[in-house]
Amino acid sequence: MPESAPRATKAVIPVAGNATRFLPVTKAVPKELLPIVDTPVLQYIVEEAAAAGLDDIAMVTARGKDAITDYFDVRPDLEEALAAKGKHDLIDAVKAPERIAEVHAIRQGRAKGLGHAVGRAAAHVGDEPFAVLLGDEFYDVDDKLLPRMIDLQSDTGGIVLALLEVPESEVSRYGVASVRTTDTPDIVEVTGMVEKPAREDAPSNLILIGRYVLPGAIFAELDRTEPGSGGEIQLTDAMDAMRANGTPVHAVILRGRRYDTGQPVEYLQTLVELASRRDDLPGFNAWLREFSATLD
Repeated sequence: MPESAPRATKAVIPVAGNATRFLPVTKAVPKELLPIVDTPVLQYIVEEAAAAGLDDIAMVTARGKDAITDYFDVRPDLEEALAAKGKHDLIDAVKAPERIAEVHAIRQGRAKGLGHAVGRAAAHVGDEPFAVLLGDEFYDVDDKLLPRMIDLQSDTGGIVLALLEVPESEVSRYGVASVRTTDTPDIVEVTGMVEKPAREDAPSNLILIGRYVLPGAIFAELDRTEPGSGGEIQLTDAMDAMRANGTPVHAVILRGRRYDTGQPVEYLQTLVELASRRDDLPGFNAWLREFSATLD
């Protein structure tokens, strides 16, 4: 690829799902805004994107999820009320989300799968490479996962995925990749992808996790992609079709920590782990140790 190959500067975050595992609370509160103490999951994701240089973010939303864009908008009325009470530290906290990145909202309309949701951002992204960050998981910024993926995509001009090794018993829940090694230990060439295979049909135990860096050409491929697994338009199918037609596909294997909040137990694990690291919650760790000792 030429040295002037463009780098991704935009991100697409699909947040249109119904989050049925978290009902009834998600009837009124988007799952992506469920708090990790006082910071919603989605803010961690937007901060991860911004730290990687992706400061133009398209949220693909749905009816009933206006609170997502409201959260990243200005609240002068709240700021004035806090100022009148002298709570200037809280004003800084209120203003923090709006300062992270430029956030845009795009409605998905009918829910037709992840591929359809990503495709809705075509007009906003254009022909540029861009990143897709799923809205229920995030990663330590210090791991540099997303920056490495952006660098690799700029070098190859193709598709770059993030992979995670899991027990074989879990592969049927995810997209799974077959791979070839490269000269870099945690970078592989992807030779095939399959969405939610049966355990015995899985080509490996390396699953696709919720970070992708894609060329703009993916949008034309998504337009051609027929419904697949679950009767939905799968991003995995479109990426694999591009791979079969010669687009290089590589992946960075995550060796760091993945914070998955997609299911209630995983959300609670993330909440407790991150809360235990905070210095401004006096007594929490002492209580946690005491409570843990009472468990069977």
